[in-house]
Amino acid sequence: MSDLILFWHRRDLRISDNIGLARAFDRSAKIVGVFCLDPEILERDDIASVRVSYLIGCLKELQQSYELVGSELLVFRGRPVEILPELAERLNATAIYWNRDVEPYAKERDRTVTEALKDRGIEASTFWDLLLHPPGEVLTGSSGVVKPYTVYTPYWKNWSRQPKPQPVQTPRNLLGLTEDERHLTRKLGAIDLPTAEELGFHWDGPLILEPGEDAALEQLEDFIDRALLDYGEQRDYPFSDGTSRLSPALKFGAIGIRRVWAAAAAVWEEARSDEARDNVETWQQELAWREFYQTVMYFFPELAEGPYRKPWQDFPWDNDEERFQAWCDGRTGYPIVDAAMRQLNETGWMHNRCRMIVASFLTKDLIIDWRWGEKYFMQHLIDGDLSSNNGGWQWSASSGMDPKPMRVFNPYTQTKKYDREAEYIRQWLPELSSLDTADLVTGKISPLDREACGYPAPIVDHSVQQRKFKQLYKEQKEIVDR
Repeated sequence: MSDLILFWHRRDLRISDNIGLARAFDRSAKIVGVFCLDPEILERDDIASVRVSYLIGCLKELQQSYELVGSELLVFRGRPVEILPELAERLNATAIYWNRDVEPYAKERDRTVTEALKDRGIEASTFWDLLLHPPGEVLTGSSGVVKPYTVYTPYWKNWSRQPKPQPVQTPRNLLGLTEDERHLTRKLGAIDLPTAEELGFHWDGPLILEPGEDAALEQLEDFIDRALLDYGEQRDYPFSDGTSRLSPALKFGAIGIRRVWAAAAAVWEEARSDEARDNVETWQQELAWREFYQTVMYFFPELAEGPYRKPWQDFPWDNDEERFQAWCDGRTGYPIVDAAMRQLNETGWMHNRCRMIVASFLTKDLIIDWRWGEKYFMQHLIDGDLSSNNGGWQWSASSGMDPKPMRVFNPYTQTKKYDREAEYIRQWLPELSSLDTADLVTGKISPLDREACGYPAPIVDHSVQQRKFKQLYKEQKEIVDR
């Protein structure tokens, strides 16, 4: 058996600060990367073209990164359980290394790949790279029983006290395949990296973040210089460039989470005021939310299919398809909701404050099953991530792990607080740009103005629907509590 190690990339599309890759380099300099374009993922009905476009861009840069250090990234199209064991055996590889994932499909896929490798006498070595604290590292010991957290605040308190790991070494001067080995990989199905279009995905719009590690690192540096010290104040204003926009890079691992944390921690250490440190900590709390949602998905995989809270398992949703389509198209008659949905449809991204607003509107104004919205988001988001998307939707729908489940957002109140000059609304609803700010913020747009602008009347009355929703919830809870 040779000293070749195959490194299977999935959600870690970089060579720096990559724990599994660094551990492989500790053992051998002959490392070759592998990526499988998995039909089980690409043929799902919740895949966004913009996300595939970003993925392909990241893979292109990853191939270049491997070439710079003397090796290569092999690309295959097919099921990993069929490709990887055969590839490892034919190349006489010592082992396949990879970083673990929390999602139900990924866990089952990894189990079958591990078993197939074992059957051929090939080692499988796996590591945690996705999170600062892997599942099982931050647990509650309340009442003497150790178990996963199901509420964020105590999770954060424990998580934030734990020492954070530092970025790991970047492999250098790797050894790639011989010409004979490279020729063999072609026979086994290695392909040139296809474009998103060649895979059947078409995205003509912009990308909020250019693909790859270099762009992610530049974005991190820009965010630190531009917005981090004002993050707590500016993050909720959708017209302001006050967030990091690193979510696509974190979704695909184009940047290492340890590197992100180290950069934030350095700013915190150098901060000269409590206010500045509070702003940094607010962003750190958002990173902890990501880890919380990833961790609960690992321990409670049933969340991927349905609600956490019992009253929601048989909730009597209205599920009006015409109203749902109006929500999707940004034609509800509620300016802040429609602006947010237009942003999503045109850019593949939506500001987080607006994600909460539109999710609350879908579930508690239109009384439509949150899973409809969850799927629509996954079909359009560049940063669509099962754990974070599911967690956010269940939080907004009140069906998830939230100690205060009956939270209802008033679209007009949210507009008054977070878009009081209607800057965001005008950006994404240009047909309303000439109307008075007060009318846009309060929603008191006259029928004549709506007709002149080609903008619809509200499809529901918020106050009426809010009362209806609360009554449905009360009745459902009574049934469950009997």
